[in-house]
Amino acid sequence: MNKLFLLVFAVVVTCKTSSGQPLKNIVEDALKFSEQQSLLMAKKYASQEGRLPRTFDKGKDVSSDSRWWCSGFFPGSLWYIYENTKNPEVLSYAKLYTDRVEREKYTVDNHDVGFMLYCSFGNGLRLTGEKRYEEVLLTGARSLATRYRPKVGLIRSWDHNTEEWQYPVIIDNLMNLELLLWAAEYSGDAKLKEIAVSHADKTIQNHFRPDYSSYHVVSYDTLSGKPHLKQTHQGYSDESAWARGQGWGLYGYTYLYRETKDKRYLEQAKNIANFIINHSEMPKDFIPYWDFNVPKTAETPRDASAASLIASALIELSDYVDKGLSKKYMKVAETQVRTLASAAYTASLGENGAFILKHSTGAFPMKSEVDVPLSYADYYYLEALTRLKRKL
Repeated sequence: MNKLFLLVFAVVVTCKTSSGQPLKNIVEDALKFSEQQSLLMAKKYASQEGRLPRTFDKGKDVSSDSRWWCSGFFPGSLWYIYENTKNPEVLSYAKLYTDRVEREKYTVDNHDVGFMLYCSFGNGLRLTGEKRYEEVLLTGARSLATRYRPKVGLIRSWDHNTEEWQYPVIIDNLMNLELLLWAAEYSGDAKLKEIAVSHADKTIQNHFRPDYSSYHVVSYDTLSGKPHLKQTHQGYSDESAWARGQGWGLYGYTYLYRETKDKRYLEQAKNIANFIINHSEMPKDFIPYWDFNVPKTAETPRDASAASLIASALIELSDYVDKGLSKKYMKVAETQVRTLASAAYTASLGENGAFILKHSTGAFPMKSEVDVPLSYADYYYLEALTRLKRKL
């Protein structure tokens, strides 16, 4: 039995038996395994020009070009791995896959430009200082800003289903404002910050219920600028709490507070966290079902992507609150990370299409990407691990 096999076996076994270990060991082992698994993924698609991993479904690889909203997540995952390992091979692949997303800087028909570019080029700029990345991000931010209409005060999310929606805005769109805030700071263009703040404020006003759960889709009347429909697209029902949507809100207002220091955003994040953590249908391991309100059976899917997203947000939010709340948030995030790092959710080396995590749910009502790995689940898991490592 050679030394390489023993090393790989040790890493995999460590990831599989995480429940009783010190958290620091779990994080280190999970990052080592993630590096190995992600290098397998990177090598698999390296020769497939322009392709990026999306999921692994029914035993088949599913990839996309840069147009798919998730295109920036795998490059971003590689950047997080490089941040932790400083492996030059990972750096080379991070640059390769990041460049595959560059053309999206000109995209004006998609609100997910922030996801595409800030997860990839944003992390690349943060870690390397590469000047070329600055131009990509600034151009992308200006492209994203073209989807803003002052009469409504928000960035339009989707252009389809026009027979029902006049001006649809989804809770996910909060995540794209970080690119605008960076660009405003970098360029001095105050208008970009005004757009981001207006979108964040209108979302608080119209997307959230009294209990701080959120609607998925709010469509606005283009003449009055007021909501005319509040619905779901990926959740169980219009009035339910779609799990990942609650995570988008939590994460969004956490970083909005970081970037603006506006305490309204901190209070919003704290209230959303309270809703999520204390929900009666949240499992003890804090890996939520795909929707909090869906009737539960033994077959009801969980959503590892929502758990990863929530864990990453809670780790950051813990830095902005009093000691009591900080301890509470960190306890939840630690439980989530321990669970995700266990055999129940972490794949074996070379399996799962070379994705790290299993058991995410993309869009259950459409029967799309149900109980599969997803690139954004891996991304936010790696971000959560990285944030935890800094605190340990």
